[in-house]
Amino acid sequence: MKRRLLEILACPLCKSDLELEVTEENDEEIISGKLVCSSCKEEFPIEDGIPDLRPPELRK
Repeated sequence: MKRRLLEILACPLCKSDLELEVTEENDEEIISGKLVCSSCKEEFPIEDGIPDLRPPELRK
């Protein structure tokens, strides 16, 4: 995931801003980590550079 995407992404549940927590990144993109909603505190994983913004019940 490119860092610049954070500017246009919003929480799919409540539409609030997302905060980025990086676990691994390279020069060009974030490889793993998570996006955390600043309002409802839901967490969305980033795996292999792809953010998973599906609701929690659909990720299981």
